[in-house]
Amino acid sequence: MTDEPTRQKRILLRSGKSPFDVASVEESLHRDVFATNAGNLIFSDAAQKILTTPRAAVFSNGIRTDPAAAARINEEYDVFVVPLANAFRPTFERPLKRMTQLIKKLRIPVVVLGVGAQADLKYDASRLKPMEPTVREFVTEVLNRSASIGVRGEFTEQYLKAMGFRDVEVIGCPSMFMNGETFTLERKTEALTRDSLISVNGSHSAVRSHGLDAIIRQAHERYPNLRFVGQNLLEAQLLHWRETANPLGAQTSMPTHPSHPMYREGKVRLYIDPATWIDELRAFDFSFGSRIHGNIAALLAGVPSTVLCSDSRTLELCRYFGIPHRKISETPKNIDPAELYEAADFGELVNGHKERFLRFAGFMEKNGLENTFHHGDGGKDFDARMAKLSLPPAVRPWTETDPDSLSSRFGWMQSRMEELSSQNALLRSQLDKRARQVSVKVQASDAPTAWPSAYRRARRVVGRPVRRLLRPEQ
Repeated sequence: MTDEPTRQKRILLRSGKSPFDVASVEESLHRDVFATNAGNLIFSDAAQKILTTPRAAVFSNGIRTDPAAAARINEEYDVFVVPLANAFRPTFERPLKRMTQLIKKLRIPVVVLGVGAQADLKYDASRLKPMEPTVREFVTEVLNRSASIGVRGEFTEQYLKAMGFRDVEVIGCPSMFMNGETFTLERKTEALTRDSLISVNGSHSAVRSHGLDAIIRQAHERYPNLRFVGQNLLEAQLLHWRETANPLGAQTSMPTHPSHPMYREGKVRLYIDPATWIDELRAFDFSFGSRIHGNIAALLAGVPSTVLCSDSRTLELCRYFGIPHRKISETPKNIDPAELYEAADFGELVNGHKERFLRFAGFMEKNGLENTFHHGDGGKDFDARMAKLSLPPAVRPWTETDPDSLSSRFGWMQSRMEELSSQNALLRSQLDKRARQVSVKVQASDAPTAWPSAYRRARRVVGRPVRRLLRPEQ
């Protein structure tokens, strides 16, 4: 008698989108496929590649956290895998509570594939004290459904163990294991020169509070081939639409602001897909800046990188993986990238990578998960599928006025206007129907008042996006 084939495990992965989901730049920004930060897609894409084996299929949840979907998730999936970044921070407390509400209703295993707490460079967790009950409840519910919880580094491990949790394992970030247990890096040149291709990255907070803008400005003066790589949704909006509703977008010292010299010179990029991001970085000689995943993208491309750490979330990852780094508070504002390049030592990063990967794989196995490098084809099918996709190009500064550069933008706005018009017509029809129903139940003198008020409210809601699209450039 022949045994029935084993059913393929269905893994639900918390991610902004599947790496195989291809959309235009306009649609990607409208949907916010990278959940405000493109760096999120690097570790979620890596997780999907790692988790995909002949016995497991991976599906993206589109970053949605809907407790009402618990019954469907229990029915359709076998495990919920949750890669996270700096989730233990005050500004993420509400989403963390929603995630906990969902997890409470799940009967399937829940595996956290790396989570971090955010504090300052001194690892002072006092600012996290008010949200400790939220963190405690989240970790408790996760551990009720898994053997252990994976954290990004030493600080987060200390933070959770101080709260009494014991089943805590330092595993780093899945992004660093996109290529399994091997890690290669190449210095293309002995020293950087004026003609070197250099990538720089940084957050608004690093520019605003740590003087990163001065470092970028001087590097821009020294190196004509310097390129800034942004990551935030608001930066993408500024590049593609030249405006954003986010007040942080008014920070003129950021290279993603239209008034910045690097923007005007077209020396800024932002990538919708990690595959494009990593591929384009292969041509560069060096990468530096405060963005941990901006520099991990370069490392995955085999490019030497140095992180300018501004808080615990970047510092603990750099320490764990042996990524060359400096505290930005101790970095001179006139630092030359050539000095960072010369001082960078990649021995620990390369030589210790296999051991760290085996630790990561052991964590996965303990929690019932296989990986493609030990139980599959090493990601060959994943890479082959990615190679066949026509991914959107990098988002660039909008500095051109020729028809080709405008057509996609105007075409998308036209389709949005038509979509909103259809929605408006449907809403008006529904309100008309509701008004007729109400008129039967109320006095004739009251009926006209009820209908226009509801219609005007609906019209304001639906019309606002249209007015925003049609607003002339300031």
